[in-house]
Amino acid sequence: SLNIQFANAEDKQEFTKYPTKAGRRSLSRSISQSSTDSYSSAASYTDSSDDETSPRDKAQVNTHGSSDFCVKNIKQAEFGRREIEIAEQDMSALISLRKRAQGEKPLAGAKIVGCTHITAQTAVLIETLVALGAQCRWTACNIYSTQNEVAAALAETGVPVFAWKGESEDDFWWCIDRCVNTEGWQANMILDDGGDLTHWVYKKYPSVFKKVRGIVEESVTGVHRLYQLSKAGKLCVPAMNVNDSVTKQKFDNLYCCRESILDGLKRTTDIMFGGKQVVVCGYGEVGKGCCTALKALGAIVCITEIDPICALQACMDGFRVVKLSEVIRQMDVVITCTGNKNVVTREQLDRMKNGCIVCNMGHSNTEIDVASLRSPELTWERVRSQVDHIIWPDGKRVVLLAEGRLLNLSCSTVPTFVLSITATTQALALIELFNAPEGRYKQDVYLLPKKMDEYVASLHLPNFDAHLTELSDEQAKYMGLNKNGPFKPNYYRLESLCCIFYPCFQQILQ
Repeated sequence: SLNIQFANAEDKQEFTKYPTKAGRRSLSRSISQSSTDSYSSAASYTDSSDDETSPRDKAQVNTHGSSDFCVKNIKQAEFGRREIEIAEQDMSALISLRKRAQGEKPLAGAKIVGCTHITAQTAVLIETLVALGAQCRWTACNIYSTQNEVAAALAETGVPVFAWKGESEDDFWWCIDRCVNTEGWQANMILDDGGDLTHWVYKKYPSVFKKVRGIVEESVTGVHRLYQLSKAGKLCVPAMNVNDSVTKQKFDNLYCCRESILDGLKRTTDIMFGGKQVVVCGYGEVGKGCCTALKALGAIVCITEIDPICALQACMDGFRVVKLSEVIRQMDVVITCTGNKNVVTREQLDRMKNGCIVCNMGHSNTEIDVASLRSPELTWERVRSQVDHIIWPDGKRVVLLAEGRLLNLSCSTVPTFVLSITATTQALALIELFNAPEGRYKQDVYLLPKKMDEYVASLHLPNFDAHLTELSDEQAKYMGLNKNGPFKPNYYRLESLCCIFYPCFQQILQ
């Protein structure tokens, strides 16, 4: 059996309150599904230890007499309302969208079923959709992601929410089903993060799926699943790929990670970055953001890459491009940012030096081979929440953060302003799909029109007192542009699409 030691009794109590694979059902999601990455609400007042009774076994009613929700504790609603109000202060674009469109109610008649991380920032999005006329039912896309008090605040206002922090896998699917399968209400729009909700409706409720007017998906994995459905001829409704819109990819992935990588590492390890040898696996938008921050604090950074274009970018930015096996013995920190699997193998973990910090900033929890570390010869020591020391027989220790799940969302917080950009993009995608005339969007996956990308950006400029220059008629004619935009073509800087088309180019080159 696994030999697990704890630095103190409090951490042991926290660790043992969750079921383990020995005898009880595991809480971790199957890695064959998309939402395996952890998302712990670091700013949350509460966790699941305040009451061990399952929310499914409680009879709760909000102050309006409704019981159409399932949250940890409806009495936490007041705390959640404060969290939402704080988030609103840095999400002025969504509030502006509310004010501009509240009169015309562009989502009147929309019945949106949503599956995202339920945090204060998401609550601002949900309440914006309601203000624009939509009816919403919501669940969490991850078993660890929910801020319990925020879920309570939403349930108190009348939004049916089915989510709590620390759900089991059975709870997860039960919550999704309760959102979709309700008497007298049928969804006509889907907002998804990871594709699990879309997958559930497609498999369990095909009649509902066929009548949906549109799907909006914001994650890499969820988009990949949509393209698979489309390729197989099984996508019978239009879908919007928000992940590859510039306002999602460039901001959520690049700038968010540039700030949160340092936050997550500092909170967990108190590391000083100056002079540390760091290897970042992957130089996409997430990798670029991480490297910018680490380099600025004096870390010595090198990159691993499979893509020659990203590798050349890394070289031009002043980073060495190496193979992980070449440098693994010298590294102080190893960070994965690829969204792939088995990027850091057990053999490489065995070769790391004492005290090496290992963490993941990529999409899924499959990048680091954590499963191979759960073996009898290795000792796990929980030293802090989300921080484990893995001890080898010779005494060597490797510091594993968040058990290989998303570092920033597990061990720190994500800047609210960045989430405002993504949430505004999601809201506009829903409005576009719901109001599009018949025939504009066929049964396929679409990118958000560039005009809308630019509108999202313009809504956030007042925060910086930024003043846009306007083209003269002569300049617009010279550039071949409309004075009011769009100013970029639809294919502008969508690097993640390279992974879709790259195999085609390889064939051509051969």
